[in-house]
Amino acid sequence: MLRVGLTGGIGTGKTTVARIFQALGIPVYYADQETKRLMNESPAIRAAVTEHFGAESYQNGTLNRSYIASQVFNDPVRLQLLNSLTHPATIEHANEWIKQFDPLKVPFTMKEAALLFESGSARHLDFIIGVSAPLAMRLQRVRDRDGLEVQEIRHRIDRQLDETIKMKLCDAIIVNDEQQPLIPQVLRLFEKLSASAATSALPAQL
Repeated sequence: MLRVGLTGGIGTGKTTVARIFQALGIPVYYADQETKRLMNESPAIRAAVTEHFGAESYQNGTLNRSYIASQVFNDPVRLQLLNSLTHPATIEHANEWIKQFDPLKVPFTMKEAALLFESGSARHLDFIIGVSAPLAMRLQRVRDRDGLEVQEIRHRIDRQLDETIKMKLCDAIIVNDEQQPLIPQVLRLFEKLSASAATSALPAQL
């Protein structure tokens, strides 16, 4: 089974790209969404988060996201600690998730994650697609979507791997700048990856 990763910084539109692949029949694992679910449902993660961040981490049995955010927002060490508690579990869960699919029926699977390289999950993947967009456009998208101030958005961007470095680490790049049509870019990659899966050969860097 060909394992494809999809990544990009906040506001690049990687989730939109993932949904196009999903519409083409590709199973997509949304890592950020699954991490939040595991933080609520995994007894081991709940215990570890409570131990390190306190009883306030959960309210009425549910993750207190605003409290956790306040604990890590301006503290890189605490953020790294939280990631060390959640990333390994998400990687393991994703690896198990992939096993359910029949390679004769599905050409490849896709893992969508903002922190694909930072978390170490890129090591478990065969081919990685990056989604790129101009900074000003990213800021506007997140501001419109989440209602955040530009300063907070920039702070979140600064906590992620530099976008230029991230794109250099990818095997292919999709540009989501509202100038280059998005769907044709996805279709080209879908066709190349499907062909590679059929021949059991990894595609060359695109």
